[in-house]
Amino acid sequence: MALISDSDASRNNAANVHIEGEIPVSTLIIWLTVAGVCALSVFSVRGYMQGNTTTLYALSAFAALLATNAIIYGFSRSEPLLHGGFVALITLLFSYLTVFAVENGAGVLWLFAYPPVVFYISNQKVGLISCIGGWLALALLFSPIGGMIIKTPYSADFSLLMLSALGFVMVSCYALDQSRRRSKQRLLQLASEFEYAAKHDALTGLFNRREGHARLESEYERYRRNHRPFSLLLMDIDLFKKVNDTYGHLAGDEMIKLVARTLLRECRKVDIVARWGGEEFLVVLPETGAREAFLSADRIREAVATQSIEVDGKKIQATISIGVAAIEQSKTIERSLQHADEGLYQAKTLGRNRVCEYSDRLSGAEAEKKQAPRQKVQTGRATRKALVTSPRRD
Repeated sequence: MALISDSDASRNNAANVHIEGEIPVSTLIIWLTVAGVCALSVFSVRGYMQGNTTTLYALSAFAALLATNAIIYGFSRSEPLLHGGFVALITLLFSYLTVFAVENGAGVLWLFAYPPVVFYISNQKVGLISCIGGWLALALLFSPIGGMIIKTPYSADFSLLMLSALGFVMVSCYALDQSRRRSKQRLLQLASEFEYAAKHDALTGLFNRREGHARLESEYERYRRNHRPFSLLLMDIDLFKKVNDTYGHLAGDEMIKLVARTLLRECRKVDIVARWGGEEFLVVLPETGAREAFLSADRIREAVATQSIEVDGKKIQATISIGVAAIEQSKTIERSLQHADEGLYQAKTLGRNRVCEYSDRLSGAEAEKKQAPRQKVQTGRATRKALVTSPRRD
């Protein structure tokens, strides 16, 4: 059935959904790459001027790798490849700056940029593992064991302060990222709920009239492209006003919900089902001709007629009348709806609980003779006059 599920897929993939006003992760990575390449180029030149060719070659290589990662993304448009490559490269870069004490040991301060970046551009699991692993590796480097393996210029006081501050930054970034992700997920959930409410009828869960008409227009555009016909079923609950007046509006609501459930059960998944207004329903049958639409309508009518609602111990049988119109007969949406409405009016006139198909070939008298098993209605002045002068079709 052409309905929107309550559980939208965006709820489970909130991190991958872009909200207007939010910087896309790929765009942020490209910006960071450009800034990083520029900064690395500057420090490479500084290393060359200081006679440190190792720093020159290493930083130039990282700049080239970052640029290559961005270029590959430009051709492949693979966001996972861009994200993974960027995280791996900055992890290696910051490790190099720390272990080899670039810029007289000041390079280790770049580690403070690592937590916010890695939490923003990757999922929480990757961010958490990267930060914990990086903090433990730094603690090992600053420990006596690390000092025995690699000689670094970091003092004990600096090492303790660096580990404490970096740990605080990592915890803060994790907490802020948790809050950001939860707020985003809640925002997406609310947007999904609002979208569902704007497109669906609150009582039945079917499409409302506005969304039904929008889907009908989409189906009509598809028909104009490939010339595959579709049909409309316009139906109305018989004697609905009497049910409301006799048993109350709650009984009327139950009757409407019973018909809606039957439509969902009897229609195909590709069919478009909408509550057209009050006790009226519209069903759009894609790629369905007049004959098949009539048979489907009659099957729906019979399914409804076998059911009833119970009010104060009394069973009230539900019946519907249905008008059928095929787009292959009437070339516009407005004409199709008008023809389906004329068929519905004829079904009401002939005694209710029946299906009438619009036809421009039979006269009203002929249609009345052929009312069983198949009803047809002639469009004409008398029919249009009856439609105008009869406000209800109970």
